[in-house]
Amino acid sequence: MAQIFRAKKRAVDKQAIEVKIHSLDHQGRGVASYQGKVCFVDGGLANEQVKAQITHNKAKLIEARMIKVVTASSERVAPFCQHNDFCGGCQMQHLALSAQLQHKQQAVDKLFQKFAQQQVLNWQSAIESESTHYRRSARIASFYDKTAQSLKLGFRGFKSKKIVEVTECQVLSRQFKDVFVQLRQLLNSRSGFRSITHIQLCDADNGQFVLLRHTKAISVSDKSYLAEHSKVFGWHLIWDEGEGSSDLAVLPYYSAEGVRFEFTLDNFVQVNADVNVAMLAQASNWLALSEDDVVLDLFCGIGNFSLLFAKQATSVIGVEGSASSVAMAKQNAHTNQIENVEFHCFDLTQDMTQANWFNPQARVLVLDPSRTGAYDILEQMPLAQFEKVLYVSCDPVTLARDSKLLIEAGFSIEKIGLMNMFPHTGHIETMVLFQRR
Repeated sequence: MAQIFRAKKRAVDKQAIEVKIHSLDHQGRGVASYQGKVCFVDGGLANEQVKAQITHNKAKLIEARMIKVVTASSERVAPFCQHNDFCGGCQMQHLALSAQLQHKQQAVDKLFQKFAQQQVLNWQSAIESESTHYRRSARIASFYDKTAQSLKLGFRGFKSKKIVEVTECQVLSRQFKDVFVQLRQLLNSRSGFRSITHIQLCDADNGQFVLLRHTKAISVSDKSYLAEHSKVFGWHLIWDEGEGSSDLAVLPYYSAEGVRFEFTLDNFVQVNADVNVAMLAQASNWLALSEDDVVLDLFCGIGNFSLLFAKQATSVIGVEGSASSVAMAKQNAHTNQIENVEFHCFDLTQDMTQANWFNPQARVLVLDPSRTGAYDILEQMPLAQFEKVLYVSCDPVTLARDSKLLIEAGFSIEKIGLMNMFPHTGHIETMVLFQRR
């Protein structure tokens, strides 16, 4: 008879340790050493002595979470949010705002030294916004608690799937200040809303949009009830049963640099409206496009950069992998009567030899990829034809990696600057201008 052996689950090490933190990494975690291993401590700050509990003890590194500050940093402040200890939304409220940017810049410096062998970067002033109420959109998790017989609303916990019930989020737009109270009251008033799994919020220039995703059909009477009772809040309701959202009489939109951008709640848009406007202005200023320029804008989304640059250049080619975003980009070009721009749907991780969108006359390349970066497409590009490359990044690791490729192709870093799109979080957004040497 065959004997089957089952591997034992590795127990999580709950050991408490005391370490001295010497710096922060690019995710905002404290970095220390313990027993010859690098130790990452969530909640710790540079120059602090802390007690921490090990959560993962791996072969080459340790992950831990701070449980007590023994010697505090002068940069440590009291978090302003009552949910900070449990909510996974903000990771750096315990660090003074002025120090957050400083540490983020230092983290990017280290990554460029490691991946791109760039020791000194020409840092420009960071783009900033109000540090609270900056989010125009957010996704709220929802589940029905059978024991409490109520719908629970909140955000996912820190490194957890557990939902932390939230009463107010202070980084969310002021228009949604009381949204958790309002939603709880409305959605718990009828049993038909129990199948709602999450809610998407968007504060657009033309009002507040609330999308409700649900797993079971919701009756017409329940939908009418919610629509009627949410009128007082001015919400545009959108229903989604997993097969796409319902039609809207009006699409949300935002305006920037004289261009109106319509979008659906399935499209990606920058959540920080003020930083987005400043980012577009800075990109325009750094590139200083002329009427002779042809621009290739990869990962163009709904046309955030493309439409602005088309007003300054001879022509712009925008390329994006999402068909719905490309459709919206084309609609936005039509709405704004911009005719010298074309948009193409193409997976930019694939072989581009058959791409019908590439223009050998393009001298300016714009990149705004997701966290995975742009390495796949840059490796295939005839980079020698470009004079300038503007790279907008939401992940400093892939940015530093891709920058090495551009530097090896004959470019130098002309300017680099942070865009504090997400204050009080570990997210790092960076803009880099490369100039051909």
